[in-house]
Amino acid sequence: MTWHASLKLDYTLESNRSVARYLHSGPLRILQSLYPEGDTVCHNVLVHPPSGLVGGDTLDVQVTVGSGAHGLVTTPGATRFYRSEVGLATQQVHARLESGARLEWLPLEALAYNGCDALNRAVFELAPGSEMMAWDITALGLPAADFPFMQGTFRQHLEIPGVWLERGTIEAADNRLMDSPVGLAGHRCMGTLVFAAGSAMADERIERALSCARDLLEASEQRQTAGATSPHKQVIVLRVLAPVTEPAMQLLRQVWAAWRREMWGLAGTLPRLWNQ
Repeated sequence: MTWHASLKLDYTLESNRSVARYLHSGPLRILQSLYPEGDTVCHNVLVHPPSGLVGGDTLDVQVTVGSGAHGLVTTPGATRFYRSEVGLATQQVHARLESGARLEWLPLEALAYNGCDALNRAVFELAPGSEMMAWDITALGLPAADFPFMQGTFRQHLEIPGVWLERGTIEAADNRLMDSPVGLAGHRCMGTLVFAAGSAMADERIERALSCARDLLEASEQRQTAGATSPHKQVIVLRVLAPVTEPAMQLLRQVWAAWRREMWGLAGTLPRLWNQ
């Protein structure tokens, strides 16, 4: 049996309060809206009760953020791509931001089990004047439990149409990719944090964001395998490689909080779920 689940999540600004409404089909839900930092930012948790995907499963998430609204979405646990006997397991996210909207897309990691055949795809469309932060964290296998990623395929797709596109295919059997110094160098977790704008950002603003990220990188144990850059006037990117998820996640959270303060003048208020 395969799961096909979809969810449409809409944020609108109503009487100076960001309000979330959603419509779902299949095992995909949004928990109640939380406002730990006031009415302007709506925090939500995206829940997939089966907790994992196998061949033939599809999770399809559509997000819209209206003008002036600010939504933050996270998950209670990893998205698990299990061993697939036949067919592709797909998670796809398509978000559209109107002018003046803000979105923080902060799911926990995608976990590629040995033998998976998976696609993790995210597309973000930003109108002029909108901004977002999103991260993508991929963990390959369960090295701490001695279940390495020895076979299978994991595909990634990150896109801001017309501005920035990254696509990659990780084949477990590709030893040069998995273990070479010019590949993953034996690391089994990859993390990417993106700050993106619907309009070109001023050079000074980009440099401030890069400076505070690099200060945190220098103090991190991952400083040899992490870096921050701006490949486009509308995009700032932090990347990190780590042996396991926890150090990569710690660095991304630190930089996310710093960019929140620097770019938006907001505190690095952690979603309540992260404190449990």
